[in-house]
Amino acid sequence: MATEVKVPVLGESITEATLGEWLKQPGDKVAVDEPIASLETDKVSVEVPSPVAGVMGAHAVQVGETVLVGAMIATIDAGDGAPAVADAPQPAVTEEIKDSAGQQAPAAPASGDGPAALSPSVRRAVLEHGVDPGTVKGTGKDGRITKEDVTAAASAKPAAAAPAAPVAAPSVAASTGRKEERVRMTRLRQTIAKRLKEAQNTAAMLTTFNDVDMTAVIEARAKYKDLFEKKHGVRLGFMGFFAKAACMALKDIPSVNASIEGDEIVYHDYADISVAVSGAGGLVVPVIRDADQMSVAQIERTIGDFGKRAKDGTLRMEEMKGGTFTISNGGVFGSLMSTPIINPPQSAVLGLHRIEDRAVVMNGQIVIRPMMYLALSYDHRLIDGREAVTFLVALKNAIEDPTRILIDL
Repeated sequence: MATEVKVPVLGESITEATLGEWLKQPGDKVAVDEPIASLETDKVSVEVPSPVAGVMGAHAVQVGETVLVGAMIATIDAGDGAPAVADAPQPAVTEEIKDSAGQQAPAAPASGDGPAALSPSVRRAVLEHGVDPGTVKGTGKDGRITKEDVTAAASAKPAAAAPAAPVAAPSVAASTGRKEERVRMTRLRQTIAKRLKEAQNTAAMLTTFNDVDMTAVIEARAKYKDLFEKKHGVRLGFMGFFAKAACMALKDIPSVNASIEGDEIVYHDYADISVAVSGAGGLVVPVIRDADQMSVAQIERTIGDFGKRAKDGTLRMEEMKGGTFTISNGGVFGSLMSTPIINPPQSAVLGLHRIEDRAVVMNGQIVIRPMMYLALSYDHRLIDGREAVTFLVALKNAIEDPTRILIDL
């Protein structure tokens, strides 16, 4: 008896997804709750677990197809994954297969006079590798051939055993080495592209810059990082300082933390900070809720958790919704300066960049200081240039004198 596998509920307002990858092929053994497919939504990739234990049945959709929530995408058949020997002789497989080198691959033998009946996954491997299953020694139950047996046989097959191919004129690709590859955009990348273009088309975006001397923060981090990690169980980074400093500046300049809805301005008396972290499929932007109420340790712990789960692909979609202000740290990738794009409906985004020693003038003397460029991109419909500059100056003052963060000054 076959059990249908359906697209699970993906989150509020999300009704469809794209089938990104099949993790199990027909004939593969699956356990209860074992992932069999990966779905791509507008936010994250979601794995579809098997509802029962058994054998992977037929795929109902292909990679790249759009599927609706609740739609059937595959079936799971009862069994232990070992294909049964046919009770009656099966018709011989006589179709000729061309392998990747253009040579004729051996036809699969008839089930009645050759090895035990091949499972769909093994038959596919035979056709892909051009291996004669009659020459493969099976290591599975009752001597049955497994995919691994076919792969091993293909790897062991000497290159000289293949008949010489007729000499042909070299193709243009072979002579020039020029190649092209077309890869379908993931659903996440399509959504990112759409939202960023909408931001450009809708907002009156402008970017203003400042720089900040990182000496005090670097010294504080070097002095307390070991004690901090011992007490809080997380490393002390720079993002905790910047998030706290940004929350303070947002209170002073509330328009930077506001958004436009229709012909109204919505001011928020809380700070939900979106932070860009690197995930398996690219950058994602989870939200630190009520960051203004958190300590530096709580912020660092939350960011660390986001980063780990982004790489594991286990971030939930609700964790990436909302947000009143965004911080993006391109400095971890070596960026010196950038003009980040706001994340609608937010009205501003702060860009952090790499720290590098530069010559600056202090008290009439040229000195070397670890400096970082700050960039604030903002919606000029809501935020005036004076407010943008004031925000950056307040942020700069807090970072250059971290005591201000402690006493909320």
